[in-house]
Parts: sequence; structure tokens; C-alpha cells
Amino acid sequence: MNKSFNEAVEARRSHYAIGKEIALSDDALRDIVEHAVKFVPSAFNSQSSRVVVLLNDEHDSLWELTRENLRKIVPEEAFGPTNDKMNAFKSGYGTVLFFEDQAIVEGLQAQFGLYKDNFPVWSQQSSGMLQYVVWTGLDAEGLGASLQHYNEVIENDVKKAWSLPEKWKLIAQMPFGKPLAAVNEKDFGPLEARVKVLG
Repeated sequence: MNKSFNEAVEARRSHYAIGKEIALSDDALRDIVEHAVKFVPSAFNSQSSRVVVLLNDEHDSLWELTRENLRKIVPEEAFGPTNDKMNAFKSGYGTVLFFEDQAIVEGLQAQFGLYKDNFPVWSQQSSGMLQYVVWTGLDAEGLGASLQHYNEVIENDVKKAWSLPEKWKLIAQMPFGKPLAAVNEKDFGPLEARVKVLG
């Protein structure tokens, strides 16, 4: 990764047109994810985040599973765009699945009753930071990714298909691969309305 921190933050974008031909090794992919999981902060150092990286046939299976679950709830006459999305995600090299271990969250709630209502929120915040770091890390290595949320539709089948613990709550899916198309420029609102520096 040769980009500065600011360059990496600016470069990270949503890529929906992705391909399977990437120049990064599977070991290097693992290193990006493991580094993020190790160093992203969590409330009370709970380390509640869990990640599954699906490659090759496992990646393809995820998006076929998602397609079939969506087919049950999306009317056939409106299924075309959904089908196209599934094909686009499946065209990538892999998918990162982000989970939060509810056994840890519930354990902290029991141990620290004063903060009981905060632990699920803090868990989501930690997961969001992890998703961002992984996403930025992939982008810095020349890969394109996007963040998807088919959680309620696929969570039970995902845990069954890959024999994952029942207490792992699915938070997001990140398909990634070789970027195949340029991304549009982003519009930014005035920072004066979004940031205040006082004192």
C-alpha cells in the first residue's frame, strides 16, 4: 500500500462492476482482513467482530443463495434488476461477510448493567469501523468493493451453509474484485454546515 492515509480515504469508493481477475494473492487478502480485525477498536476491547471471507465457489454460492432467497419475495415481473445485481456481485472475486458475536455483546450487558443499552450500539459502531478499514485496505491494493445488506433475507441460510455459530449476527456483505468501470464523481455539501471547530 503506497498511498498516504488521506489518499486512501479519498480513493475508497463503491464499485459495482467488478471482475474475478485480480493481481492480489489470497494470502495478501487474508493479511488485509486480519490486520483490520486485530487493530480496529471496540468498546471495552470486546473484540466482538467476526469475519468470513468467501472465495471461488464459496463466493459464487453466496450470491446464488441470495438470489434464490430474494426470488421468494420479489415479484417475478420485477425480478430483472435484482437478478442483474446478483450477477454483478457474483462476477467479483470474493465476498467479505461481517458479523458481530452476540454472545460477547450479551455477556457485557450482563456484566455492566449500567451500559446495557449501549453495547449493541457500540458493537455496530465497531463493525462499521471494521467494514471501512477493510474496504479502504482493499481499495488501496487496487480492488473495487461495495457494501451490501441482505442480512435479514439470508442470515439463517448463511449460518447453515457455512456452519457458523448461531450467536453470530450478520451485519453486512462486501463483494470485491477487479474494478471494471470508472466510478462517478462524488458531490460534497459545504463543510461549514457539517463541521464546527470551537475554542
